[in-house]
Amino acid sequence: MTREEDLCTGLDDVRRRVAAACLDAGRDADEVTVVVVTKFFPASDVRLLAGLGVVDVGENRHQEAQQKAADCADLDLRWHYIGGLQSNKAAAVAAYADCVQSVDRAKLLAPLARGAEGREQPLDVCLQVSLDPPGADHRAGVDPDVLLDLAARAASTDGLTLRGLMAVAPLGADPGEAFDRLAGIRDGFLVEHPDATWLSAGMSGDLEAAVARGATHVRVGSAVLGSRPSVP
Repeated sequence: MTREEDLCTGLDDVRRRVAAACLDAGRDADEVTVVVVTKFFPASDVRLLAGLGVVDVGENRHQEAQQKAADCADLDLRWHYIGGLQSNKAAAVAAYADCVQSVDRAKLLAPLARGAEGREQPLDVCLQVSLDPPGADHRAGVDPDVLLDLAARAASTDGLTLRGLMAVAPLGADPGEAFDRLAGIRDGFLVEHPDATWLSAGMSGDLEAAVARGATHVRVGSAVLGSRPSVP
């Protein structure tokens, strides 16, 4: 099997899973965007994926993402930055990313806006919400109690468009229960920001649970690309 055939098989399987999850939830499959996360995989895979109809590509690491975006600049892709973001790298990320999904503190907003200067369109951002239980060591994400404050700041920052929320189910947790909490958080968020309807949740192992609870974007890596190569 060629690499293209391998990717096609994985992509078709993910698309079937999304369609089945949408059917079970009474949703249209067109409501869910599959963001293929190519962390540690080469730009050649991104090119093959583009040939298979993939438009949305996710990356976790700035240097790798920056290089891939440059290598694939001739392709009509939307680059989603989904990894933890340092404030001193935010402006550089905003220069090539179409959406930054991992905004979790106000300190990122000004450098993101600065990096987005000169773009034809504002930079799309999602706020990453922590679903970790109280007292746990948070991997990333804004505490739900201060989410609306951060949302108000993001919505009023020139050069940025607040699109919605992003979250990751905590390690070892029941993803259904985690995404139930997320759905409740989102209900309150939408009261204040009704146009910020994106909900990025669900990965290779739990996308069905996320789709059932309203996810509009799922971030899938291994289910499409296979096991990640060793870290360079």
